[in-house]
Amino acid sequence: MKRIVLGLLLIGIGTLFTFATPSEDVQREAQAFIDAYTKQYQQLYYAASKAEWRANTYIVEGDTATRAAAQRANEALAAFTGSVENIRAIQGLLKEADKLTPLQVKQLKTMLYIAANNPQTVPDLVKARIEAETVQNEKLFGFDFKIDGQSVTPNEIDDILKKETDLTRRYKAWVASKEVGKVLKEGLVNLQRLRNQTVQALGYPDYFTYQVSDYGMTTEEMMALNQQFIRDIWPLYRELHTYMRYELAKRYGVKEVPDYLPAHWLPNRWGQDWSAAVEVKGIDIDSILATKTAEWIVKQGEQFYISLGFPPLPQSFWELSSLYPVPKGAPYKKNTHASAWHLDLDKDVRSLMSVVPNAEWYETVHHELGHIYYFISYSTPEVPILLREGANRAFHEAMGSLMGLAAMQKPFLAHRHLIDPNVKTDEMRTLLKEALNYIVFIPWSAGVMTEFEKKLYADNLPADQFNKTWWELKKRYQGIVPPEPRDEQYCDAASKTHINNDAAQYYDYAISYVLLFQFHHTIATKILHQDPHATNYYGNKEVGKFIHALMAPGATRDWRELMREILGEEISAKPMIEYFAPLMEYLKQANAGRKYTLPEQI
Repeated sequence: MKRIVLGLLLIGIGTLFTFATPSEDVQREAQAFIDAYTKQYQQLYYAASKAEWRANTYIVEGDTATRAAAQRANEALAAFTGSVENIRAIQGLLKEADKLTPLQVKQLKTMLYIAANNPQTVPDLVKARIEAETVQNEKLFGFDFKIDGQSVTPNEIDDILKKETDLTRRYKAWVASKEVGKVLKEGLVNLQRLRNQTVQALGYPDYFTYQVSDYGMTTEEMMALNQQFIRDIWPLYRELHTYMRYELAKRYGVKEVPDYLPAHWLPNRWGQDWSAAVEVKGIDIDSILATKTAEWIVKQGEQFYISLGFPPLPQSFWELSSLYPVPKGAPYKKNTHASAWHLDLDKDVRSLMSVVPNAEWYETVHHELGHIYYFISYSTPEVPILLREGANRAFHEAMGSLMGLAAMQKPFLAHRHLIDPNVKTDEMRTLLKEALNYIVFIPWSAGVMTEFEKKLYADNLPADQFNKTWWELKKRYQGIVPPEPRDEQYCDAASKTHINNDAAQYYDYAISYVLLFQFHHTIATKILHQDPHATNYYGNKEVGKFIHALMAPGATRDWRELMREILGEEISAKPMIEYFAPLMEYLKQANAGRKYTLPEQI
């Protein structure tokens, strides 16, 4: 079937080059090619997505059939999108770009970008890479984490790191969380080579540069943008780092405050979010949520979006999603990393989560449903299948994070009866808790992760320097060190999901956090006319219209043009810095007389 369709595509292109000369004829023939390509692409994409969904939601040790099915489906999609015939046809049409409509050009460029990830000019490489990625996922999500010989879930490890004050127990949990890296290192070395070689076949110098190009930027421009983010927030991060060293030393009964934060002291496996280390009295929604069900949490998320004017989630979402933890004793495991899926690039939207009734999952649900409603918003006849994605990749994350932030602000929580509206709260401590999430995340995402993957792919980082480089970056950008030296038998970078299966894209998250504060500032000041620190989006249809205006075009518009049109500004960390400005003086007073160990400038 695949060969027949490809043959039909080529017949159409042959007709184009034989007879088409006026612009209208070129556009007509180009559209015929785009339509035929899109139909086949959607079918193959859906088949691959369903196979991947199964592989991520039903992981059984020794099950080779599921892995093989996912591999076959991905190979079929790769063979089509990267076919030599399609690449030549697309390149031929793009030579006539001046005669095509902007939307046609965008679709053709998208096809060529997709092709570079799976070029059939090097079919053996593509097949090897697909197989390697399938195996890597299986090892990652099927890993049996253990503490003192007893199996534990990632949620249980996270719970220890958030709540435990005994440093020995914390150490064991942190070490357990990193053991998976040892079994993933060999696969990562293989993927480093295969990812680079596949995109090099279509002219990209390396895999990192390939991924960055999706923004219309060079590697140098992307690195400069991320470095600027870090410089912008660094004075506040330096204060937060100093504060946490002293506060955690006090909590754990350590008299000599360390110069750098030991990784197992922090309430997150990677040190990317420190907010769980701070409690805000009066906003203890965990105790209220503990009386609810996981299903109630997800329904609350849906109700929020409906209140803004979005439609109810389709019934298929509830029937086909995997929203809750695998039951204890079940003969299978699943990917525990929350994600949203647009399986057919149309109506089949699903979420993969492991929701339990607590504050973290409450926020996560609102985040993930942001992705789902983004899918729904651009799945319209006006947006071609090939352009049904975010204005850029970070837009998707920004929308999810924006809604997660909105759902955790005091007026919103009071409106949803999760806290007493008259409860007295420490507003500065609330801001501190938020900064330990959003500000702390920037050096991790824009610094550690982005620099590591740039070195991994663009600089061909040698395998015997993986862990050394990882911890050098952790120390430089985060001021975090391992509990003890960790040599190259470990691969602590690989313990992070994205290093394995969402490679060379982590700057998406850094950009998304900057964008979310720009979006939030506009909503708070221009629509709600509320203090950005205390908003309630719930039920405001104008907020819904603003969000929909950003989401509905999908990738049909240049993301920078869209920002200028709707927000009236370029991307900037200024709103984020302004949001947290009141915290600086508070931290300087708290840190008076304390030793600073991070440099004043990075």
